[in-house]
Amino acid sequence: MGRIRVKRVYEPPAPEDGKRFLVERLWPRGFKKEELALDGWLRDVAPSDELRRWFRHDPQKWEEFQRRYFAELEAKPEVWRPLLETARAADVTLLYSARDEAHNNAVALKAFLEAHL
Repeated sequence: MGRIRVKRVYEPPAPEDGKRFLVERLWPRGFKKEELALDGWLRDVAPSDELRRWFRHDPQKWEEFQRRYFAELEAKPEVWRPLLETARAADVTLLYSARDEAHNNAVALKAFLEAHL
């Protein structure tokens, strides 16, 4: 079984990243696709626009954000199960663009996936 890591898109690719997936609904500003060395852009695994706008990376809303985000994910397993299967076989890095390194959808997604391993 591989490890799941999270990393800001602004950090350079590294060999230990394994398979690299962008888990944002919006493409990060200032990047060309080839610069990120992606194995995939999984925009459908990102939180809905409504949830993202509600959360706005407010740490006070973190617990409720995770609850709502996990409910969204549970409702559409077809978008995250392939990522889970990849993580069972190889190291995976979830890339995000938020400034907040502790309260973002990649951190929440990592916890969600690890709970399903």
